[in-house]
Amino acid sequence: MTDLLPVLNATQPLSRRELLKSSGIGFGSVALAGMLSLQQRALAAGQRTPLAPKPQQFSAKAKRIIFLFMEGAMSHVDTFDYKPTLQANDGKSGPGGGKLVASKFGFQQYGETGTWVSELYPHVARHVDKLCFIRGLHTDTPAHPQAVIQLHTGAAIASVTRPSMGAWLLYGLGTENQDLPGYITINPSPNFGGAVNYGSAFLPAHFQGTRINDVGFLANLQAQNDITLQRKQIDLIQEMNRGLQASSGAPHELDGVIQSYELAFKMQGEVPELLDISQEPEAVREAYGVKPGPAGSFARQCLMARRLSEAGVRFVEIRQSGWDHHNNLHKGLIANSKATDQPTAALLADLEQRGLLNETLVLFGSEFGRLPTAQGPDGRDHNITGYPMWFAGAGVKPGFSYGATDEFGTHAIDGRMHTNDLHATLLALMGLDHELLTYPYAGRDFRLTDVAGKVATEILA
Repeated sequence: MTDLLPVLNATQPLSRRELLKSSGIGFGSVALAGMLSLQQRALAAGQRTPLAPKPQQFSAKAKRIIFLFMEGAMSHVDTFDYKPTLQANDGKSGPGGGKLVASKFGFQQYGETGTWVSELYPHVARHVDKLCFIRGLHTDTPAHPQAVIQLHTGAAIASVTRPSMGAWLLYGLGTENQDLPGYITINPSPNFGGAVNYGSAFLPAHFQGTRINDVGFLANLQAQNDITLQRKQIDLIQEMNRGLQASSGAPHELDGVIQSYELAFKMQGEVPELLDISQEPEAVREAYGVKPGPAGSFARQCLMARRLSEAGVRFVEIRQSGWDHHNNLHKGLIANSKATDQPTAALLADLEQRGLLNETLVLFGSEFGRLPTAQGPDGRDHNITGYPMWFAGAGVKPGFSYGATDEFGTHAIDGRMHTNDLHATLLALMGLDHELLTYPYAGRDFRLTDVAGKVATEILA
């Protein structure tokens, strides 16, 4: 039985956080029993909650994922995919037509691996021996909304909304910290699919992502009443919800509502403190490049992602928008790389220093790439036939490159990986078999990779 003496014998009023954390599973006191959530009571009765941690289907090192999403399609030939042939043929006609445009940014080799990285990413370049590049990616559609949705859910079919990859991970593995959401998305885009990209679709609603912004704001988290009274109010509402749930024709979303109420109650004690990055030492904030305003947004997101992952959140996604450079390519690349380079490098260093990188998988990339040919006076169009992403951390080979695009960076010619293959590989790195992680809906079993997907075993450590 959990030791309840600190609660029962307290002579000073407990803080909200202390009171929320101190509720155990004993029922000797009627007053104390009123403080216990339905989830805690279910645990006391031996019932498993939907978000409880589940075993991996096979042994894997990665326990959680941080996804750094560069929304809008980063130009790979200007950042991480050096093409000497493109540089040598600046201004000439490309194989598929159009005028080839060499990168205006210098590249050089870094680390023991001699990996080429653009001058736009000097901080990340110092970590190349930790990175695992997948260079032969391709996807199905050059339209941002559909490509972003496909990257996040596995399919761009408008007729059936699919669960997001974070929701599939929660469904397969549960979450390590029952006082926090298992899936958090920071500053998600209102465009390109919006909430579809972190939703649960036909999976139970408690597997969907929780949206916050880059200053740690979570809507409606502040309690309006005394915590004891609030617990009684929630229990009354939950009793009504359970009654409705047991009735014929009850909406399936009710279970998600019930779970969300319980989680929100507990989050009042955990989340505000966790998202307060001002508690970090000044040296840490400086390392990430934290500053006020939009210029410091990505740095704040990276630091928050580390804090959330360290606390046991299963999947965290952060976003840098503005990579859709049909024009203003070079100034735009300078601005966006400046915003993301130092924080990304600091995140890798911080995770490693804390011993978290060996169990955390970091993914960095866009929905597709950009062409090596010119679009207007200073732009590049979309490229869905060949582009890279990189991994770092748990389960992948460090200092490794898999696959390649052609000499101009247009087509994946080696180690080709479709978005379905990317998802299959991500799940494998988390100890899940993409063919076995299924959910019955509309008369058939669905999965993140649909009826495709091949694990890139070559990158597995």
